[in-house]
Amino acid sequence: MKQAYTEIDSPVGRILLAGEEGCLRALLFGEGPKRATPQEDWVADAVPFRPVIDQLNAYFAGELREFAVNLDPEGTTFQLRVWRELSRIPYGETISYGQLATRIGNPKASRAVGLANGSNPISIIVPCHRVIGSNGKLTGYGGGLPIKEKLLGLERSQLSFL
Repeated sequence: MKQAYTEIDSPVGRILLAGEEGCLRALLFGEGPKRATPQEDWVADAVPFRPVIDQLNAYFAGELREFAVNLDPEGTTFQLRVWRELSRIPYGETISYGQLATRIGNPKASRAVGLANGSNPISIIVPCHRVIGSNGKLTGYGGGLPIKEKLLGLERSQLSFL
């Protein structure tokens, strides 16, 4: 089966969704430093993404705190372990890269955790925006720091998109 995709507008800019067989493989930003575009062999089809789009709209409205989406990210064993742990960070909370490294059982791997975090193909739903520097400052984000700041503001009820 070919990978399907759709692009949607959101309060944080254009978002590209991609997946196959009912599983989301990518939620990427269509703007910013790591701007995503569909691959040539992907098929445009919004239908499989209706539930994801509905949940994203509810999230941006401040009405959804946990996503119920079948995920199928592609990555190394280490990356998958980091991304699973990212999904356990509660809505509205943040942790440091060092804390995340400790949570996966490798406290000295904060740099490797940072690289895995930066390679997360399913932003927002796998909440890599909830990881910050050990000094409490915002650090890199594929969609850009302004988007990271907006997502954290939304989750801390300091910002309303809709």
